[in-house]
Amino acid sequence: MDILINFINEIMHIDTYLTLIVQQYGVLSYVILFLIIFCETGLVITPFLPGDSMLFAAGALAGIGSMNIFTLLIVVYIAAVLGDTANYHLGKTIGKKILENDTIKFIDKDYLKKAQIFYEKHGSMTIVIGRFIPIIRTFVPFVAGISKMNYSKFIPYNILGGGLWVSLFLGGGYFFGNLSFVKTHFSYMLIAIMIISLLPGIIVFMQEKSKKNGDMQNDIPSTEI
Repeated sequence: MDILINFINEIMHIDTYLTLIVQQYGVLSYVILFLIIFCETGLVITPFLPGDSMLFAAGALAGIGSMNIFTLLIVVYIAAVLGDTANYHLGKTIGKKILENDTIKFIDKDYLKKAQIFYEKHGSMTIVIGRFIPIIRTFVPFVAGISKMNYSKFIPYNILGGGLWVSLFLGGGYFFGNLSFVKTHFSYMLIAIMIISLLPGIIVFMQEKSKKNGDMQNDIPSTEI
């Protein structure tokens, strides 16, 4: 429980932590951001990393001149595209073995199954849509690899999704992160970002649940004479 509380606290104050990182490491801060984004999108064991909120906070720091917005865009965009690419190839090479091996505990199979359902429902556009759903975005390229999606078909969606995701959150932080209202209520803004990011997944979940309930009702035999 303490670990969870500390993690939530770090997410809610990621602007403070990121500021300290920039002050302490300078140019190396871009390398740290690259690694975080790459790991969140490229490794199925790190879906908990704070992609959306961190991008927004980094954009806000660029807005006050602590970081260069163009360097940020290039660095995290490359990290996002390479991360999904690495995850795709992991899924293609070892994905089925992981699914069939019940002894592997460090990968949440439930999230993997949800990503599979999402992929089956939305097809190739899942690569783009999934970028905006925390946790699911980590598993989507992995599932695409498992499904043997053609790489030449995967890469354009990867490039498009990565570009939209990075531009939206970095741009949001850059243009709005330093408004007085946003700065005063920064933690609440991060909560709002996370909730908005989760909305597509919640909508899909509710649609699937409603569909299942409807199917169950249709399966109930009529008792009318």
